[in-house]
Amino acid sequence: MRAAIPPIKKNDEVLILRGKDRGKTGRVLIVLPRDQKIVVEGIQMIKRHTRPNPQRNIKGGIVEKEAPIHISNVALVCKNCKEHTRIASKVLADGRRSRACKKCGNTIE
Repeated sequence: MRAAIPPIKKNDEVLILRGKDRGKTGRVLIVLPRDQKIVVEGIQMIKRHTRPNPQRNIKGGIVEKEAPIHISNVALVCKNCKEHTRIASKVLADGRRSRACKKCGNTIE
């Protein structure tokens, strides 16, 4: 079974709805469609203990990095109306599908 294509894409601005970072906004860095998760810049920070690796030029120690968050726990921020919104699918005049804001109706691209 193939995973559904998530409506949120890389470099989208999202609002966090659940968890310790609720209410914060950030830019999507990575989309993991198989797990239905995304990695948001500066959100869900975890501490990872890494060992040094001279071949890869890695120092080692405690590194802070972003952890994935489930797509259902974020909402897309519309660039036009500057509000968090759900995403509609709109068919353009040339037959292509596009994402649209449910609040203002403008396309998101």
